[in-house]
Amino acid sequence: MDWEEFARWGERAAQFGADYHEGLRDRPVRPDVTPGEAAALLADAPPEVGEAMEAIWADFLDIVPKRLTHWQHPRFFAYFPANAAPVSMLAEMLVSVMAPQCMLWQTSPVATEMEGVMVDWLRQAVGLPEGWSGVIQDSASSATLSAVLTMRERACDWSGNREGLSAKGALRVYVSEQAHSSVDRACWVAGIGQDNLVKLPSVGAPTFGVDAVALRRAIAEDRAAGHVPAGIVAVTGGTGIGAWDDLAAVGAVAAEEGLYLHCDAAWAGSAMICPEIRDEMWRGIETCDSVVFNPHKWLGAQFDCSVQFLKDPQQQVDTLKIAPEYLKTSGAEVVNYSEWTIPLGRRFRALKLWFLLRYYGLEGLRARMRNHVAWAGEVCCALRDHGFEIVTEPILSLFTFRGPGDDAAQQRLVDAINADGRIYVTQGMHAGRRVVRFQVGQFDCTRDDVMMAVDVIAEISGRQ
Repeated sequence: MDWEEFARWGERAAQFGADYHEGLRDRPVRPDVTPGEAAALLADAPPEVGEAMEAIWADFLDIVPKRLTHWQHPRFFAYFPANAAPVSMLAEMLVSVMAPQCMLWQTSPVATEMEGVMVDWLRQAVGLPEGWSGVIQDSASSATLSAVLTMRERACDWSGNREGLSAKGALRVYVSEQAHSSVDRACWVAGIGQDNLVKLPSVGAPTFGVDAVALRRAIAEDRAAGHVPAGIVAVTGGTGIGAWDDLAAVGAVAAEEGLYLHCDAAWAGSAMICPEIRDEMWRGIETCDSVVFNPHKWLGAQFDCSVQFLKDPQQQVDTLKIAPEYLKTSGAEVVNYSEWTIPLGRRFRALKLWFLLRYYGLEGLRARMRNHVAWAGEVCCALRDHGFEIVTEPILSLFTFRGPGDDAAQQRLVDAINADGRIYVTQGMHAGRRVVRFQVGQFDCTRDDVMMAVDVIAEISGRQ
């Protein structure tokens, strides 16, 4: 493909993008497909001879859009959003065109320096203290793994990477029962092990945060048993029901016990750009050593883009840095963010943040989040009026409910709603019962899109 042909097809791709998004409301959120259907439409072997772009494009239009779950659909109420504001897409297009590899300052100076500035813009936006820095990761899972590795190394006096863990004793990590499964996986990968991830009860409604008394007791019992407490992972906006820990109380325990404290705010962290939310859910955040949130969720940055803030980045650098001669930068003191993360290769993720924050401004982004929180509250009230049981009240824009019947009936309700195609929700478990999760967060949804969910749910459940 020469550059003239590239330009022609680039125009067609951009037009497809506009048409696709403008027509999303006419598509079912989730496709009506069976496993293996898409694979059966693809050739069994790669072509020996190149094909015309017209043929490739025609097959793309025929195979892909109608068999895709449409994450940018304005009636996507499942999981959490993976938003992609239009201006963020443009930035990603430019990154794809330039195709830099941003592992070191010298391999992409502007990418490195823009990353530092964008992380600081977001630090200011969410109210973290002056002096904190950070790095853009691919996902919160990677940030949490980085934090768990750091707490492991700190607990091992920085010898685990060199000597292994066989003589270190049982390293223990403490979390709420509401913590994300990424913490479990981090403990697997870090060599700590599932059995040494201590899951503690919550205090119940309205926050469902970790019981700080139980946390302190568990640490004391582990020390008495000869175990080695390594760190705590707090949660702000848990995936299941939006649970959030009392960070001041958890931070006090971490300080008393000398433990590393990481806060997983992957979804809810974006909402901390709203001062009124920050004042309630973010108190004590300064006690943490590491905090992660995903601009690619609620804030509108295209996936992937996860920001990990660090009070003292040197601890994570000491854990992850490896610098063979070919990766050294001669003659200058610079930041190489590949030393702060697990992958060596790095994408230019800062550009989409720069475009996004400049185009919408913090007030424009706050207005969207405030709308989503208000609309979720309206849906919750309307479903209650229709006779649904509200299992957990809204935390920000997430709540859970149940229709009539047992757990199997709740799953049938979820399956029927999703098969209908007009909206998309997911199931969950809370206090041993199956629930229907509902969250509002798609970047361009309207109140009409959100309130349509009430009619769909009531109709399908027979509670009109």
